[in-house]
Amino acid sequence: MSIGHALLGLLESGPRHGYDLKRSYDERFGQDRPLHYGQVYATLSRLLKGGLVEVDGVTPGDGPERKRYAITTAGVTDVERWLAAPEKPELYLQSTLYTKLVIALLTGRPAADVLDRQRAEHLNTMRALTRRKATGDLADQLVCDHALFHLEADLRFLELAAARLDALARTVTEARP
Repeated sequence: MSIGHALLGLLESGPRHGYDLKRSYDERFGQDRPLHYGQVYATLSRLLKGGLVEVDGVTPGDGPERKRYAITTAGVTDVERWLAAPEKPELYLQSTLYTKLVIALLTGRPAADVLDRQRAEHLNTMRALTRRKATGDLADQLVCDHALFHLEADLRFLELAAARLDALARTVTEARP
């Protein structure tokens, strides 16, 4: 996700201080990965240099000055372009899991154990997401649904890989130098 675009989108509702942006971001998007304050201010600095935000006011404080940021017309245009551009689907053509399977087979380790451990991890994560979804608001429910659908697809891959493990083992060992 583009943190810069998310911050710009949040600024469209009105000027804010960096800590307000961080809090708003974390409430809406950062449940699993909240932003660090340094990341917020570094991003705002880049947006400022790029002309996408401007300083709307400065409030003196005990520490550093507190700047309030506002989105510029160029920033609004940039958000519009970002929203209009579809995201390229991530195909995971060379996943870490596939690499682990091949390495296990090449080194004579039980690749089925790799699949079993991964399946258990996926199921644990799915249970946690299902519990979170039951108590979350609509936005959190949608985030959980998105993750659950991806995990279900991964589980289908795990089952397919388990069914094809003997054939993969033959292919991998025949190609060994």
